[in-house]
Amino acid sequence: MRIRSILLVLSLLAFLSACVGGYLYYSSLREAAVKEAGRQAQTRVLMLKRNLSAAFSENIKPVKTLAGMEELRQALARPDQATLKKANAILDHFQKTLSVRVCYLMDRRGITLASSNRGAPDSFVGKNFAFRPYFQQAIAGHPATYAALGITSLRRGIYYSQPVYGKEGRVPLGVAVIKRSLDFIEEGLATNKGEIVLVVDPHGIIFISSRPGWLFHTLAKLSPQETAAIARTRQFGAGPWEWTGLKISGDKATTVASGKKYLVRQLGIDNFPGWRVVYLRGPWVVGKIAATPLIKFTGHLIISLCFLVGLSVALLYLKASKEIGQRKAAETALKTSEARYRSIYHSAPAMLHSVDTEGRLVMVSDHWLDTMGYDREEVIGHKVTDFFSEASRSLAEKKVFPDFFKTGLSKDIYYQYIKKNGESMDILLSVIGVRDEKGKIVRSLAVSIDVTEQKRAEKALQNAQAELSRYAQDLERQVRKRTREIASIFKYTPAVVFLKDSRGQYQLVNPRFEELFGISQDEVKGKTDHDLFPRVIAEPLRHNDMQVLTEARSLQVEEQVFHPDGVHTYLSVKFPLYDEFGQVSGLCGISTDITTIKQAQAQLKRLSGSIMANQEQERTLIARELHDELGQSLTALHMDCLWMRGRIEAKDPKASARALNMCSLIDKTIEEVRSIAVRLRPGVLDRLGLVDALEWYTSDFEKRTGVTCIFERAGVPAISETVATAAYRIAQEALTNVARHSQASCVNVLLQGQNGMLQLSVSDNGRGFNPLELSEVEGLGVLGMRERASLVGGELLVKSALGEGTQVLLKVPL
Repeated sequence: MRIRSILLVLSLLAFLSACVGGYLYYSSLREAAVKEAGRQAQTRVLMLKRNLSAAFSENIKPVKTLAGMEELRQALARPDQATLKKANAILDHFQKTLSVRVCYLMDRRGITLASSNRGAPDSFVGKNFAFRPYFQQAIAGHPATYAALGITSLRRGIYYSQPVYGKEGRVPLGVAVIKRSLDFIEEGLATNKGEIVLVVDPHGIIFISSRPGWLFHTLAKLSPQETAAIARTRQFGAGPWEWTGLKISGDKATTVASGKKYLVRQLGIDNFPGWRVVYLRGPWVVGKIAATPLIKFTGHLIISLCFLVGLSVALLYLKASKEIGQRKAAETALKTSEARYRSIYHSAPAMLHSVDTEGRLVMVSDHWLDTMGYDREEVIGHKVTDFFSEASRSLAEKKVFPDFFKTGLSKDIYYQYIKKNGESMDILLSVIGVRDEKGKIVRSLAVSIDVTEQKRAEKALQNAQAELSRYAQDLERQVRKRTREIASIFKYTPAVVFLKDSRGQYQLVNPRFEELFGISQDEVKGKTDHDLFPRVIAEPLRHNDMQVLTEARSLQVEEQVFHPDGVHTYLSVKFPLYDEFGQVSGLCGISTDITTIKQAQAQLKRLSGSIMANQEQERTLIARELHDELGQSLTALHMDCLWMRGRIEAKDPKASARALNMCSLIDKTIEEVRSIAVRLRPGVLDRLGLVDALEWYTSDFEKRTGVTCIFERAGVPAISETVATAAYRIAQEALTNVARHSQASCVNVLLQGQNGMLQLSVSDNGRGFNPLELSEVEGLGVLGMRERASLVGGELLVKSALGEGTQVLLKVPL
């Protein structure tokens, strides 16, 4: 109240001073001021006309340049992905360079093929705008400039269209369009107080206005026919186009509602037939023109009065300055706080909105708009429930809103929003009420948190828990089943089964173990092999256990275990056990008594050795008989033939020739008998040993078969007759198989002693075979060689593959 009183006194003093000093001269200058206002209005409207004409025509040349780009011709001639990509790049470049709203390309049908706003929500790629006049003129070969409201974007703009010709240049392939926003034009319409600038079309529709409330109104009333005609063009949207209330008569205009009068000037815009710029100047401006020379003229008269008034005002000002300073400081702090609040409100990464008492949106944060996909003008003023799902809208209107406007607080309300693209979004909303000075809720402040992924995760977790429960139950059933099966096997298997820890202490044994060793489960637990068996048996058992624990791998080994009836041989399979950290914690062993099998194998081995020894003796006897008896008989027969030939040579030449042939035949027979005898049991093996016997046999093999046979030896030690015979027979059988089956051209025989081991290798370069596919008859030779190797404590290996030859390798420890 104090500030109001001070200002009132100052105003009265200033008013009295101005009236006394200015009234005397003001009336005489009124008429001159009106004329000056008319001249200034005419100058102002001419300047506006030139600026608007230049602005409206600014992009005529750029669109012509754009239409001449080769990439646009290619996109119209062959609209595929590659050509459209290039065309889009050109359109993006022109849009950024010219700072225009959008650049786009239309085909002959009016369909938009490419556009610089193709990724925006208001993109119109694929839409048909053939009804637009700017397209119709351009496709007819005439460039056009057109002002209208966008069908898709609902934004005003100037459209510049230019036909795009093919290489022949006769018929347009399509139309290139540049749309320029009107923002830059309206920024240039900044007017002084009391001035109004309008741009109207031939029907009087206000398309650009320095007074926003008059946009898309009419300067004069329109008939229903005129309104329908404008609506059909869709140039200014769907209407309605209300009357501004102006009545223009000559160079003056009056508003019907308020009676306010204006000075009017109108001029047409170049290149836009029928369009004009309308300039209105109010009476306040005329008064200002009249007051300016009045003040200059009467300044000297008024200055004295003003000085006196100033002294009075100074006293009052000193008193009011303190109050004004405090008010300004408070207003500055309030503005700073409000700016900080708005900055936080819009920059916070949360969905914030406010509604009034009717549930209409009065404020939304930028994050809210980005998440929902709307522009601010699309949501402000709408009910917030318009963006809810049906269920959420019903919940809000029936329960949440009534409770909130009673209490002023709602927390953790689950809603479902519907985005602009149709997607649903689950949110968790909390809201507080903003109250006026009377404590009444005037609006709300709500925070929405997107919990869509959380909801999905919770649902997925519930499904996973249900599935896990079913899986656990099934797993438990399988575990119980497997436990029963393993327990049955553990209990009834004839094998000995046991578990030991890493220190070798028994943790579990099966009934077979208890039966064989006469000790119960409770008694054996915690004991080691040294506690149960003699040292000579326990040491090998512990050694094998340590090998499994150290190397962390399974082991198959024969072990000796003491029984009341003697030492038994077991075939034991031992494997490591692991704890939950993957460390070896113990081992499990399964032992099968093979004492009877070992005894049978030993007996069979002795029998097989006896058979082969008898076979060698029989071969030696047969070879001796062939060499001694049959050889002597054939020699005597040969001598008789020679005697006979000498008696009949002179008397009967033919009989003599026959006798000579008989001698030759007997010689060959003697040679074959000797060869058979040698092969049955070569004397060189008995007299000179294995090396010479193999050298003689490989040479004989090469002569008989024509297959190159190379014999090599290295470091062969002295060996027993049994080992020599076995090695010789294996080499003999292997070379026989080479001659019969391999189709080889070369065979290598290697005999060497190495690391206390005698090795005999017979390898060829023949066709080879698959050892697993040997028939029962074909495998007898290999089986015989293995038996001979086994009898002397050795091992026989056969390596072969199709097309890679064959190797027979004998290893005998010495």
